[in-house]
Amino acid sequence: MAREEKNMAILESVELCAGGGGQALGIEQAGFEHRCLVEIDKHCVATLKSNRPRWKVDDVTLTQWSGKPYKGIDLLAAGLPCPPFSVAGKQLGAKDERNLFPHAIRTIDEIRPKAVLVENVRGILDAVFDDFRTRFQKQVEAMGYKAGWRLLNASEFGVPQLRPRVVFVAVKRSFHEAFSWPEPLPAEPPTVGEVLFDLMASREWPGAAQWKQSANEIAPTLVGGSHKHGGPDLGPTRAKAAWAKLGVNGMGLADEPPASDFVGMPMLTVKMCARLQGFPDDWEFSGRKTASYRQVGNAFPPPVAHAVAMKIMNALTVRRMVSLAA
Repeated sequence: MAREEKNMAILESVELCAGGGGQALGIEQAGFEHRCLVEIDKHCVATLKSNRPRWKVDDVTLTQWSGKPYKGIDLLAAGLPCPPFSVAGKQLGAKDERNLFPHAIRTIDEIRPKAVLVENVRGILDAVFDDFRTRFQKQVEAMGYKAGWRLLNASEFGVPQLRPRVVFVAVKRSFHEAFSWPEPLPAEPPTVGEVLFDLMASREWPGAAQWKQSANEIAPTLVGGSHKHGGPDLGPTRAKAAWAKLGVNGMGLADEPPASDFVGMPMLTVKMCARLQGFPDDWEFSGRKTASYRQVGNAFPPPVAHAVAMKIMNALTVRRMVSLAA
């Protein structure tokens, strides 16, 4: 009987455009069990499968995928492509071939989950997309949800990085009163030096302690780029200058931390970038350096995803307990 009650309490999720697993990890940490993740990039698919062999990963494009087998799932999450809305691109929005919001609407309609979570870049809040956001929200709310957009800064949730992300949450009307947005943590996030010192010192680089003192702020935004643009470096000129102030050479990524005979300004490794993004150290990325870094740089930081998913979990759980009590 206890086992049956435990199984009844498990909430399940489906995730679209799962990428390298940042949002999926945060949702898992909040207590959801993934029924399926949809991702087309072969390196991301390999990352998801190698780290979580039990996860079902459908490696097809969202345009070809149907959510009908998952009708009534608790949570539908999505990390829809950012380039259509990024200030680093042309901000074509709905006119961009990579815009998958119409397919997200179709999938929400097919599944009718209890809650929806969509994350995207800060640029989607620009005035040029006011009509786009309003139309999307109205389409979702017409299916019986209460919804809203919120700008969340990763640094307010313990991530040592200046990383604003926009989150859209829709909850069925019967659950909505129990939902609230996560509040920032009271403590300041650690600095780059504090977070990465052990990795920088792992090969006995004598300059590690001094570097830690100079890297005394949080990181600028990691930029993963797209399949068309972006490589294994830390972003455009302005970003590289910000990294240089922290004692980091942003012109590329290193294969290993600095060795005992290293002289100069060190580069970050993919593992270091992943830690700055909030990934646990045991999460391994598939593919060579460019492919691995792209997964890291484009990820929704797991701690932020966890904070939002916990609020959704609480709303659905509270409502379920009320219903059982009645």
